[in-house]
Amino acid sequence: MSNLETYLAAQNAQPAVADIITTITKVGIQISDLLKRGALADILGEAGNQNVQGEEQKKLDVIANDLLLDALSSNPHCAGVASEELDNATPANQDGDVLVLFDPLDGSSNIDINMAVGTIFSILPYNNQGHPATDEDFLQKGTAQLASGYILYGTSTVMSITLGNGVAMFSLDPDTKAFVQIKDQVQISADTKEYAINASNYRYWLPPMQRYIDEFTAGKTGVRGKDFNMRWVAAMVGDIHRILCRGGIFSYPFDTKHPDKPGKLRLMYEANPMSLLIEQAGGMSTDAVNRILDIEPTSIHQRVPVVLGAKNEVEYVKKLHEEV
Repeated sequence: MSNLETYLAAQNAQPAVADIITTITKVGIQISDLLKRGALADILGEAGNQNVQGEEQKKLDVIANDLLLDALSSNPHCAGVASEELDNATPANQDGDVLVLFDPLDGSSNIDINMAVGTIFSILPYNNQGHPATDEDFLQKGTAQLASGYILYGTSTVMSITLGNGVAMFSLDPDTKAFVQIKDQVQISADTKEYAINASNYRYWLPPMQRYIDEFTAGKTGVRGKDFNMRWVAAMVGDIHRILCRGGIFSYPFDTKHPDKPGKLRLMYEANPMSLLIEQAGGMSTDAVNRILDIEPTSIHQRVPVVLGAKNEVEYVKKLHEEV
């Protein structure tokens, strides 16, 4: 099996993209080591402040963000970074080639209970060289992404990436500290019997989504004529990894719980990078009707509903919403 560097070379990855991915993996190894030590590394619990989303930050949220910010800002290819944990974009090297967005620790509510968490990243071209990067430079559609991926910190540390030519998966060798390729050209089945959704929000969903989940729960006795299983990791990284490994559909749909927020997930550093991975694996990703990657961003912290995974299921959700 080849390692990450060999894979990137074989894919003729742009030097800037390859170097940025390498930088991110080095930080991922640091985060992985911290998680293995857990309470012994004093990374559990609250940090005592909120991020721009109004969410309570965990200690490791702040640590992971600082590690990525420092490492990427030092990379000469990186013109700027944007993070879930920072109010605004941070300019780095104005002669750099690319911009990087990241969620440093997706699913951080899982940290204290020793469950799966992860890092999500998106790499965009920088089109304003010679000038400090601003928020506006990041406001590019998901189709502009040069690469995206995630690192999942679980029983083993696994990374999935796409350079726009399929999806490859790597596992961190704990002895050599190298990411070794374990899968190439990952593909998602168009049909599935598994779904991931936070069912506690059912009463807030729109009728088409309620109908969709009602059909699942009816199983063999309903119109779908088969039984389904629900899986929910409470970390998007974990749910998307499961879909890439064995199929399924994931949704965090629009709801009326917070009518001022169009969705739970952030477009630029959660929905876009994951949508690129899913599409490159043969799946589909929408906001229930529109393709995620075609959405024109208006803010680096913009929220969107998300329905992604098995193509036939995502198409069916779209049909239900369009019928209303």
